[in-house]
Parts: sequence; C-alpha cells; structure tokens
Amino acid sequence: SLKKHIANPQTDLYAHALQFYGQPPLENISLSEFETFAVDRLKLLKTVENLGVSYVKLSEQYTKKLENEKSQNAPNEYEKRRKDYISHFILRLAYCQTEDLRRWFIQQEVDLFRYRFSDLQPKQKLEFLHRNNLQYDTISIEEKKTLLDKLVNSSYGVSGITVEDQDFYKVPFQDALDLVRTRKVYLKAGYVYIPHQDIVTIVLNDFRTRLSKALALTARSLPAVHSDERLQPLLNHLSHAYVGQDYSIQKNVGKISLEQIDSLSGKSFPLCMRQLHQALRENHHLRHGGRMQYGLFLKGIGLSLEQALQFWRSEFIRGKVDADKFDKAYAYSIRHMFGKEGKRADYTPYSCMKVILSNPPSQGDHHGCPFRHSDPELLKQKLQFYKVPPSGISQIMELVKGMHYQLACQKYFELTHNIDDGSFSLNHPNQYFIESQKALGGGKDLKKEMDMSQRSQENSAARRPAAAREAAANTSQDLVEMTEDLDSFFQDG
Repeated sequence: SLKKHIANPQTDLYAHALQFYGQPPLENISLSEFETFAVDRLKLLKTVENLGVSYVKLSEQYTKKLENEKSQNAPNEYEKRRKDYISHFILRLAYCQTEDLRRWFIQQEVDLFRYRFSDLQPKQKLEFLHRNNLQYDTISIEEKKTLLDKLVNSSYGVSGITVEDQDFYKVPFQDALDLVRTRKVYLKAGYVYIPHQDIVTIVLNDFRTRLSKALALTARSLPAVHSDERLQPLLNHLSHAYVGQDYSIQKNVGKISLEQIDSLSGKSFPLCMRQLHQALRENHHLRHGGRMQYGLFLKGIGLSLEQALQFWRSEFIRGKVDADKFDKAYAYSIRHMFGKEGKRADYTPYSCMKVILSNPPSQGDHHGCPFRHSDPELLKQKLQFYKVPPSGISQIMELVKGMHYQLACQKYFELTHNIDDGSFSLNHPNQYFIESQKALGGGKDLKKEMDMSQRSQENSAARRPAAAREAAANTSQDLVEMTEDLDSFFQDG
C-alpha cells in the first residue's frame, strides 16, 4: 500500500521514514485531525524531554523507554509517516512564537531526530545523507588500509579492529568544526575522516540549523495564520498545552476542610502554590494573577464554592478589605471561577505549561512558577528554608539552569517525599497534590476517584464519533478563549 501511495507526487513527501522536513505538506485535513496530530506529537516531545533528563541519551534504558512511547497509533507505515510529517509542521506554527518556545521545540525535535537516525542501518544512513544534499562518501577499504594508523591515533574511541569494522566518512572540515575543535578526528588536505558513530554530530548540526531558520520564517508568516479564527486559539492553546487529565471535573468536593489547608500546603502543595498560600497568609491579599492561579488550584483539590468564598473572605477581611468591599469587589470573580456567573464556563485549574508560559509575575505578584520566575539566589534560600538537602538543591538548580522547570519541580517532589524515582511525569500542580497525597498515604480515596474520573473521561472520549469529537475540540477552544477573556475582564481590585 506504501508503493501505491507514493506514486502520487503529493505524497512523495512521505516516501522516507526519517525527514529533514524541508517542504510543508499541502493537503486538507479536518480540524479534529489537526488537533489530534498536534497533541500526540506534543506528548511524544514531552516524553523525549523527560527521558533526556532522566537517562543518558541513546543509552539502553533511554532507547527502550522511547521505543515503547513512539509506537504512534497509525494503521500502516504510510499513515505513520504522514502523521509524523504533518504533526511536526503543526507544532512549528505553535512553537515559533517566542524565543523560549523555539528553543524548547528545537531541542526536543533534535533529540527525537538523533534517536531515529541512530536507529537506521549504515546503508540507510548513507542514503539519507545523499538524499539531503550532504554529499559525504565512505572511504574505500584500500584508503582505509593506507590511513589505518592515522585513523586509529586521531579518532576518538577507535581501535585497529573497529576501523576495519566500521565506515569512515570523508567530509569537508568546515562542516565538522565541532569535531575538529575537540580534536576527535583525523584532518588531511581540507577533509576530516569521521567514524560512523560521529557522523550523527554533523547531521544533527545541519538539522538544527535548518529547523532554526525555518522557525524564524514561520514566525514571519504568523499574522496570516492568526487571522484564521479557527486556528489562532488552537495554536495558542497548543503552545501552553497540557496534555494530561482535566482537573476541573471535581469528584472530591468537600473532602478537604478549610482547617487542613495550612498543613496540606506544607506537605502536599507544589512550590508555586505553597508560595501563594504563604503570601496570602502574610499579606491577607493576593493580586489578580495569584487569585486566579491559587483559586483554581484550590477548586481542583476539592474546595466547594461555599468553602472558597469563606476561605478568601476570612483572609481578605484580616487585611485592608472589609466584608462589604469583599462582596462587591471579589466574590463575583470567585463565583465566576466556579462557572456560576458570566458565561457560566467551568474554568480549568492551570497546568504547569500555562503557569510557566503565560502572564509572568511583576513586582508585588506571587503567582507564576518559582523555578521559572524566581531569582536563582532567592529560590536557593527558599529551598534551604524548606529543608531541602544541599545536594538536592544543587540538582534542582542544575535543572533550572537547563530550563527544565517541570523536572526541577519533580526533583523537589522526590526530595520532599523521600522517593528516588517518581513513577509519574509531572505537568500539573493538581497532579502534584494527588501524587503527594498518594505517597503520604492520605490520598487513597482521592486517587481512586481521580482514576475513575479519568477512566470515564477516556471511555466516553473513545466512544464519541468523530463529529462529536470535533465539536468537543471546538468547545475546548471556547474554553481557552473564555479563560483569556476572564483574565482581561477582571482587573485587580
């Protein structure tokens, strides 16, 4: 079936499993497929990111875990390639918008490419190089014999036996400056002789450069894309996308009493929410960004509307706000969060991506992600104050330096719960809370209910026909737009 498809010139793009993604795809796809492809690719890139920090890249464990993840559910090889190609271009549109997004996208795509390239047979690698105008050739056996001593002495990690067994590529030296700089290869008459395992460095540099240029071009054509009201909210949603469970579906309402919040904030709140709780207790006030982030989180852990009103009122009236002003200026926005005012939308607690990427905190704000938005020195002091051991603090700071903010938070979870290797991939503050309760043994019922709610969501999603799924995709878009409306609608009182 692959041959039949490839006979069509439009589908020449999908003729090969590994791609530099040079030409954009030119075919019509439904909005529902657009969203599914994008979300699946995003999940794959998130997995690549998490594995890259947890394991040595291309180590046996890394490869095995990625092998399990990558099996994209496509009916055949052609569909798999088509999905891979199109989903890459959809995420380009979503991730070309800012420097941070571009950097993240390029890093994950390069890591995914490295894994796929290393998976090819030697002959396939050579074909790939030539197909993409990297006209490097392997040297003949005779030439190899002549240069044997030089290759053994000049090449990193190569012995006489391995020289015979593996291919060497002859490459113009300006294409391999990294290898020349680190003196890992034999250089002669303007050419370097690169052992098979190192050719990947050249290919990755080329891929990175092409992708970087392509994203800059994509960013220039964004105004045209943004004028399409079907796509713009979807792309914004994707770049802040959270691809896990929906914590707005409250199954555990009223399980938590207001008296428990102080102790829970110390034991089971992620750092961002612990910081907001502390600021609220100290100042008896939070500005709009903090009220949104913390208020929706509390709703997600099970506070009912009545409890939320009582919680915020009792804290605010200890400050400069009397009960009358609270009812006039703040109560409405809390009811709004619970879908009881305005558009009656049931707002979703913020995911890590939304907290990290939207609405950065300014002076006097306490919202945001401490790992992303705090000054490193202040973050270090905070972690010391919360009794994180010095070795743990340096691990966290290293992850922060590498811009792996969610993984830094996961490391904070592991250190504060005495767990070696979290069995989950952290991407939502409410997920942090549930996993913490589970680890501390206090959240068995909570966890069971969450699991049941997730299963019922998944089952109902699987049963819905495509048209209904598309309608749901549109609804989720409306939700995103509503959240943006809500943010601009409520100014700080």
